[in-house]
Amino acid sequence: MPESPRTSRRGMLLGAAGVSATALLTACTSNEPKESKDEEPARNDAPADDGTGKAVTIGFAGPQADHGWLNAINDNARARAEKYSDVTLEITEGSNDTAAQIGQIQTLINKKVDVLVILPADGKALTQIGLRAMKAGIPVVNLDRIFATPQAYRCWVGGDNYSMGLNAGRYIGEQLKDEPDAKVVELAGMDSLELTRQRTKGFDDALKNYPNIKKVARQAAEFTVESGQAKMAQLLQAQGKFDALWNHDDDQGVGALRAIAQAGRKEFLMVGGAGARSAMDAIKADDGVLKATVLYPPTMAASAIDLARALGQGKGIGGLSELEIPATVTCYSAVVTKENVDQYLPTGFR
Repeated sequence: MPESPRTSRRGMLLGAAGVSATALLTACTSNEPKESKDEEPARNDAPADDGTGKAVTIGFAGPQADHGWLNAINDNARARAEKYSDVTLEITEGSNDTAAQIGQIQTLINKKVDVLVILPADGKALTQIGLRAMKAGIPVVNLDRIFATPQAYRCWVGGDNYSMGLNAGRYIGEQLKDEPDAKVVELAGMDSLELTRQRTKGFDDALKNYPNIKKVARQAAEFTVESGQAKMAQLLQAQGKFDALWNHDDDQGVGALRAIAQAGRKEFLMVGGAGARSAMDAIKADDGVLKATVLYPPTMAASAIDLARALGQGKGIGGLSELEIPATVTCYSAVVTKENVDQYLPTGFR
């Protein structure tokens, strides 16, 4: 899963070159949608302009799509580029090997693409290739996992891990605020990653506002179905009755739900993370413990294509006064519940 810096989640609302502020809210959003059943679902399938302008070739390089979220990143980038008749997308195979990904990006630099969109397998390790591209006159849109210096990119767009935890904690807090001596457990991601630590910190900070709630256990998994099942089984065995579970990742959540079903436990509510379609379907069905998921939207890849196109065409963003695209875009971590799930279903990844 991705890593990102802590930046203001309300500071920047953007999306596409020539795209209105309304269209922008379908990807990186800074306010949760109104919970009206009469509203059309939020979508990320069409830019607001006619898709014609100066021809731009965008090179896209990401890590190997070995996770549902990463696969959705690639799908969002491809689908967005296809909406523009003036965009040609050069996409690499993707690799989790740092040297291999550097080689793939160097190939795109040698092809003299107009703009690069890079989601590095390791932001720090790939910083030099970002610098190389910028020095070659190819602007870089750094997607999610951030390079070690702003000199390596023109624009960063990504998610907010701290706010994922914060919003998960607030949701659980509001559900349990009237429960005396409420207990919660946490199924985290990989503790070696800064993103996991940020999600936990946000969660813990939120719970400080609810003195009746105590976190009684935390177990780290590995963002996989198998690890989610194994670690959740351990949590369930070690813990008696508790009131809520926050799971950092919907992929590992599939395994967690299996373990919960096998144990016959249903006394608690569960909140997931990232925004998988399977999680949204379960939330909509409302026949199990999963009641919400906190988004880490892969639609940020579509926004990265919009921003790259803007750079290539020398445009700013519709709905903003500036002549240039901003330097930083932080996507909001909305909480998806039964009340608003229909609005987010089109963005759920498989």
